Amino acid sequence: MRAVGVLALSTVLATTAACGSGSADSARSEGRTGVTAAMYPLQWLAGQVGGPDVTVTGLTKPGVEPHDLELTPIQVAGLEDTSLVVYIKGVQPAVDEAVEQHAADRGFDAATMVKTLPAVADEEHGDGEEHGHDVGYDPHLWLDPSRFATVATRLGEKLAAADPAHAQGYRERAAATAAGLNALDGELARGLSSCGSRAIVTSHSAFGYLADRYKLRQIGVSGLDPDAEPSPARLAEVAKVSRQEKVTTIFTETLVSPKVAEVLAQEVGARTAVLDPVESQPATGDYLSAMRQNLTALQTALGCS
Repeated sequence: MRAVGVLALSTVLATTAACGSGSADSARSEGRTGVTAAMYPLQWLAGQVGGPDVTVTGLTKPGVEPHDLELTPIQVAGLEDTSLVVYIKGVQPAVDEAVEQHAADRGFDAATMVKTLPAVADEEHGDGEEHGHDVGYDPHLWLDPSRFATVATRLGEKLAAADPAHAQGYRERAAATAAGLNALDGELARGLSSCGSRAIVTSHSAFGYLADRYKLRQIGVSGLDPDAEPSPARLAEVAKVSRQEKVTTIFTETLVSPKVAEVLAQEVGARTAVLDPVESQPATGDYLSAMRQNLTALQTALGCS
């Protein structure tokens, strides 16, 4: 019961922290540790684990495609004073460069905390590295709640080391956050265990971790880069597979134009629905609620019982 109470309390506090602009200076003046988070899911996680002992500054504003982020001089300068930068190398090249140059000793790369999946091969060049991704793995690891739970635990230890005076609080909140994420993992596993289809057609290949964890087959119209234009050959291939798999739904995303998906859906006689990669703060709710909405969308599309 204590863990549940801590999680509920930290959710309220994290929402407050995430909505404010935050800064290293204000964190110090208020006796809190300054944490900078590169994008929304990491901002959410830092707020959950950090609770009242941190001020979380998000680098990516709501509604902005994180892959396209360009940092302002003020944001870059702020990295000099923050106690910890939480990021995933390979998602945002501007952040990768800024961390390397200004916060190399204070970076927390979530991708180093879990086993990653190989990057989706570039359809045009036959390799796993696409524009904007200079790593050989898929960086969208937060879409597997079980992996994200591991990141939460490791983040708790990192914050405890950076701020020993509040170490117990960080560890307690990390444990509660990991428990909540593992509970979400169980919900997804049960909800997707008995489905009429296992194939999901997505705007871009952001859902590899979700597909791997819950034994789905991801068919991305484009690869890891959401701005990449699929070739006519790729569109024809996806249309062919969609017909073979009797796909009923082509998934669009919250931050990517749905036009290509809509044309594809019309061609194969399918409908469209949103599958949120949770790269930006949802209009309502948080990471957990967005993932549960994804579960509902998948159950409807795949005919799950």
